[in-house]
Amino acid sequence: MAEFDGHPYYSCINCRNPVAMRFDLLSKDFMAKTGQAYFFSRAMNVTVGKREDRRLITGVYTIADIACSNCGEVLGWKYIRAYEIRDKFKEGKFIIERAKIAKEY
Repeated sequence: MAEFDGHPYYSCINCRNPVAMRFDLLSKDFMAKTGQAYFFSRAMNVTVGKREDRRLITGVYTIADIACSNCGEVLGWKYIRAYEIRDKFKEGKFIIERAKIAKEY
């Protein structure tokens, strides 16, 4: 398991590959297919899929699914482009479904 200088992090629920650091967590108030989702400023050890326009609860975005780079589990998505000015802060950031990750210490 990777060492992160004592900082908690989140890992893929399937293979325990680290995918996000706790200090990159921006919000726990997002929703995804499986329910609660976390909004991160950065993600690691993920692959970014094909870009596509998708209608979400708050509008239409260009997003790309993200998957664990170790096991391929789809974890959430990356916001590539927000079409509404009020949502521009999401661009370049990540949604990771809570059901797909585990908190590690």
